[in-house]
Amino acid sequence: MKDFYEVANTSVAGDSALTTLRVNKDHDIYKGHFPGRPVTPGVVLMQLFKEEAERIFDKDLQLVRAENVKFTAVFDPTQDNELILDSHLTETDEFVKLKGIAKNKNGIVLKISSLYKSL
Repeated sequence: MKDFYEVANTSVAGDSALTTLRVNKDHDIYKGHFPGRPVTPGVVLMQLFKEEAERIFDKDLQLVRAENVKFTAVFDPTQDNELILDSHLTETDEFVKLKGIAKNKNGIVLKISSLYKSL
């Protein structure tokens, strides 16, 4: 997603990764979702984890399955444009498993468990 965010910081230790993103509050996506009250679409939040895994493993991935996806709060970039992705990632053969939490200063926004296939 072009110009939606920039990676401020990523740290990887073993199978854990912590990434801080700065989300562009003026991105076109917010013009329609929703004018005057920007809300980051859930599918976009899920995509951020896929892109994080692609950066860490330096490969293209395709979502195979997403389980236990729980949206626990609205992410409004006009209130706080930093989003932290806290992930546990494991790679096996042609797959990457991810368990992650997206959060900001107000708390947890998303919990997800997903499986991606290497392309």
